[in-house]
Amino acid sequence: MKHQALVTGASRGIGRAIALRLARDGFRVWINFRSGEDAAREVLAEIEAAGGEALLTPFDVAGGDEVETVLKALLEEHGPVQALVNNAGITADKLLLQMKAEDWERVLQTNLGGAYRVTKTVLWEMFRKKIKGRIVNIASVSGQTGLPGQTNYSASKAGLIGFTKSLAREMGRREILVNAVAPGLIATDMTEAMAKDKTALAQIPVRRAGTAEEVAGVVSFLCGPDASYVTGQVIGVSGGMVT
Repeated sequence: MKHQALVTGASRGIGRAIALRLARDGFRVWINFRSGEDAAREVLAEIEAAGGEALLTPFDVAGGDEVETVLKALLEEHGPVQALVNNAGITADKLLLQMKAEDWERVLQTNLGGAYRVTKTVLWEMFRKKIKGRIVNIASVSGQTGLPGQTNYSASKAGLIGFTKSLAREMGRREILVNAVAPGLIATDMTEAMAKDKTALAQIPVRRAGTAEEVAGVVSFLCGPDASYVTGQVIGVSGGMVT
């Protein structure tokens, strides 16, 4: 049976690129999405057209107890996953003095709470079946340096880095390896204007935005056999923004 990988927020952007890359690596990919079913189906079609296998797994990572219920049913039906990529995330940028409490809560519940809920459910299955699994959390340079207007997002991603390091220590002896990838400015449909902004690019040592495929390449490494002695690490894909 093929190894399986669950990628949350996999219908577009970085998540899409990760799903496509892991499918190319031989994983049967679970394509998670909250909305945008058409985009998710396009990812599915692209994977299948290339000879890979994938499964649509719609649920909201911020959905509380529903996440555990849905995931447990999927794991029971399709078997365990060997790799989990916590990629789902949102932004609600504003200066803290202007930020509404619901924007703070919503970003933390999705970006950090979602990773907790999904990971705990998947991890139990890895643990129970003695799987030498891989967990990769998509953090951000914002969680390492802080960015103005992103106190909620930066807090969620900094929390995800702490989550990664602690869980790596907890699960190391079980050979479940836990790492984080911290992208910088990555060109996607959501960052199209910023990725062309000369002022923004001037802050990046390599003077360009990264690509979703470059992030996916690092995730591929962390989920593959060559990363068998790598855990508790935060790997930047930021063009040198954080060193």
